[in-house]
Amino acid sequence: MFLAAIELKYTKFKSKNDVIFVLSLLKIKNIALIEELSIEFGDNLNLLTGETGSGKSIIVDSLGALTGERVSSDLIKEGEETAQIEGLFTVCVDSYLREVFEESGVEIESADETDLIVRRELSNSGRNRIFVNNQLVTQGFLKKIGSYLADIHGQGEQTTLFSPANHLEILDQWASLGKERTKIAKKYQEMAEIKNDLANLREDESQKLQLLDILQFQVDEIEKSGPEEGEDENLEEEKRRLNNTEKLSSLSGESHQLLYESEDAILAKLQKVIRKTLELSEYESSFKDYEESLQTAKAVLEDLSFALRDFGGSVEFSPERLEEIENRLAEISRLKRKYGGTLPAVLAHLEESRERLETIETAELREKDLRNSLAKVRAEFIDIAKGIHQKRVKAAKKFEKLVTNDLKAVALEKAKFAVNFETPTDTELEAEEADKYFNTQGFDRIEFYFSANPGESPKPLAKVASGGEASRLMLTLKTVSKVKDAGKAVVFDEVDAGVGGRVAEAVGLKLKGLAKAQQVLCVTHQPQVASLADHHFIVEKSSKGNKTSVGIRKLDDAERIEEVARMLAGENITDTARDHARELIGGTKTKGKGSG
Repeated sequence: MFLAAIELKYTKFKSKNDVIFVLSLLKIKNIALIEELSIEFGDNLNLLTGETGSGKSIIVDSLGALTGERVSSDLIKEGEETAQIEGLFTVCVDSYLREVFEESGVEIESADETDLIVRRELSNSGRNRIFVNNQLVTQGFLKKIGSYLADIHGQGEQTTLFSPANHLEILDQWASLGKERTKIAKKYQEMAEIKNDLANLREDESQKLQLLDILQFQVDEIEKSGPEEGEDENLEEEKRRLNNTEKLSSLSGESHQLLYESEDAILAKLQKVIRKTLELSEYESSFKDYEESLQTAKAVLEDLSFALRDFGGSVEFSPERLEEIENRLAEISRLKRKYGGTLPAVLAHLEESRERLETIETAELREKDLRNSLAKVRAEFIDIAKGIHQKRVKAAKKFEKLVTNDLKAVALEKAKFAVNFETPTDTELEAEEADKYFNTQGFDRIEFYFSANPGESPKPLAKVASGGEASRLMLTLKTVSKVKDAGKAVVFDEVDAGVGGRVAEAVGLKLKGLAKAQQVLCVTHQPQVASLADHHFIVEKSSKGNKTSVGIRKLDDAERIEEVARMLAGENITDTARDHARELIGGTKTKGKGSG
């Protein structure tokens, strides 16, 4: 197995700071430019650096595949038939996760904390497979447990942050409104189903009348014929009997003769056998055991003989009855052709048509009942939605305060953050068109408002935030919820894009603070961020002949200085750049101790 050699080494590992070591190992084989690489991650802050295009994002995407993201066979390295991605995770097992495993029939340890080995195998033939602890699972299953493994934020995250559609999800997730969301979604679905039933009742009146005539004709036609279950089979059997009366009479008569009336009748011979056997049993007791069976056989044959005699006497040919049967079978056959092909289908169609007739004939009463049901469910929906709204408003105030305070730590000291609500009034909710406000989340529309500069009131995030500001805000939103997410790794792919200098240092310190509560993996191009790494990895692209490959290795202290210097100065690394790198690494260690 891909991880067997080192599985035990990392079982249930925790750092000295009691931060759960969520992702121990990631192995990638034949993905894009990667031939084969292995990364042993550590606790706290893990940073990946390297030149642009070196393959860092491929590693993040591979990790995403292990959390349930879709992955295409196109990623298989050119010239290879298969590829593989595998990771070793330590997860906290709650009731939901255990339920997911049990429902899927996948075994999991009974402990509160357990190791999971997740493997995805890709093939050019399209036979892609997923394994969890060497048990075959579906992508849907992996998607469900993926949120327990890692929280990945890619380079496109800032764009999704601009969409108000995502803001409600962020707030509800932070406020832990999952149960309330499930409840309101079910009530909305119930309301939608009643609306659909009402819409079906409001069909064009002429179509109703036309359908009424058709259904009434079909019911009358079947009822007039009066078919019964199994009637066709019984008639076919009787027809066969009438068509073979001579043969039936002959067979039954001959059989009766052989059993009872002939000179060497079977029953007479059997009686002799019984008598001889009883006499034999007087001398050999073992034959007594056959007496009961022989008497039973005699009784059965006598019963058969009388039945044959009676049947032979009752057999007679009736042309009138045969014609009657054939006419009846023709009538049943006609009904079968029109209403389903079998007699059970004809009877089922009759029952369904009766029910549809009753539904149409009682449509007005049905519509009244549905309207009353809709009013009741609608009132229940509004009550639940109002309860969720109140919880959201209360949570939003705390959320705004936490985010605003945390923005100061990423060099946005004067920034303002607000959660703006658009909610219908009680009067609007009572109006007929109020349903336009409803959806599976309730009736709230929210949008994040933001202002980075003093003197400017907060405005919609998409209109005012620059790329660098959005990156810092996104990081802040994620770190606000770090207590909730402490049981899983968080991955950032160039969260510091578009920033530099003091801001980059602030972002790095924020990441460092987040890494005290949970394992953090981050791809970065900023030396200020790289200098804060607890574990620093470099991703390198190399060429040999016409073959290009990607590798990764962990840097020691001296190599870290060289890499940070390269990030500061570029290809021509000077002694000044090295000195600056030493100062950054030494200075940020001190700063990192107080960050959070």
